[in-house]
Amino acid sequence: MPLVELILLLVLGLFAGAIGGLVGVGGSIVIIPILTLLMSRDQHLSQAAAMIVNVFVAASALLRHHQALAVRWDVVARMLPFGLLFIIIGVEASNQIDGEILKKIYGGFLLYVIVFNVTKLFQDGGRPPDAARPRIGWGRVGFIGGLMGLVAGLLGIGGGPIAMPLLQRVCNLPLRQAIAASSAVMCLTSIVGAVRKNATLAEHMDAAGNTLGLQDSLLIAAALAPTAVVGALIGAGLTHTLPLRWVRVAFILLMTWASASMLGLV
Repeated sequence: MPLVELILLLVLGLFAGAIGGLVGVGGSIVIIPILTLLMSRDQHLSQAAAMIVNVFVAASALLRHHQALAVRWDVVARMLPFGLLFIIIGVEASNQIDGEILKKIYGGFLLYVIVFNVTKLFQDGGRPPDAARPRIGWGRVGFIGGLMGLVAGLLGIGGGPIAMPLLQRVCNLPLRQAIAASSAVMCLTSIVGAVRKNATLAEHMDAAGNTLGLQDSLLIAAALAPTAVVGALIGAGLTHTLPLRWVRVAFILLMTWASASMLGLV
């Protein structure tokens, strides 16, 4: 790997991890658009590498949440079986979709991320919509775990942008518990998703007709993961000191550019 490319990946990992830690989304939300749009990587290859990075970012986040006693393990236990099953289904579904089409699907998903973060600008801190006790039955929590896994497998993301708001709205979990639960589930679902996606990477070809290789995915992930973990830890700490509103505005602008580019609008 050329030195310049290695430095770019190290910087990207740090930036993606920090943004993810600051605004409560996975680093792959930033990693995948930049790999595909600015570094001209195939969508499938970008997702395969990002799913490996998700494992390390989720594990470091879970450690912080566990130390803070924020993890609801009863919620995790009910989300996990469905998340593990549906992330495999999501990966298999993504393997049936052409990379350029998958890029446009990802661009559409970013529109959801943008809308979610815009609404967060006008909310007061992530409390549940009412003061009712948490509703964590198997049906509610299992559905969220399954949807989280499906979208994570299809798009190569961690699943936090899906699970976190649903755990708040549907299950009445406080924000910190919702983030902690999705991070805990992500630790294991990301491992399964990353293994399956990378194992099937050779089924795809890039725009030049070259077969995608596992080695390329591992090299990209190896460059991204260390700084992404450091960035995630720094970002999580800065959440309590920086003006999060302005950080979120910058993130929205970045995601707007990425979404428009992936959809071919710019």
